[in-house]
Amino acid sequence: MPGIDECLLEAMLLPGALGAGVADWTSGLALGAIGQAPGGDHEATAAETAELARMAAEHPGFGVAPSLGTPDLSATGPPVEDLIITTRTAYHLLCFVETAFDSSVFLHLWLDRGEGNLALARLRLRDLAERLVL
Repeated sequence: MPGIDECLLEAMLLPGALGAGVADWTSGLALGAIGQAPGGDHEATAAETAELARMAAEHPGFGVAPSLGTPDLSATGPPVEDLIITTRTAYHLLCFVETAFDSSVFLHLWLDRGEGNLALARLRLRDLAERLVL
């Protein structure tokens, strides 16, 4: 089971990977980062993506079962599994990490849109999130 550094190294092996990080969405702190950062600053990237992750994780509408209009209580942790943000040149994947304790950690992968494979990256990032040891 990989720790943060090993997890980030594995994420960078994905085709088109430009940078990756692990951050806490409640505090906005970077727990680890590798490669490039959008804007050149890993700490700023962690804080900015943490805002997106926090909004999604705490949004009451994302925890509602669509057919019933009632909260989905079958899942633990944030109701959102991951976020995908597309720009003209890149993909940003934010994948929430579920743990036995109340986790507020997510993985962020920045992919070149021309070189990356979004479907493959999403599957591999989910696998890394499941194996990550904090």
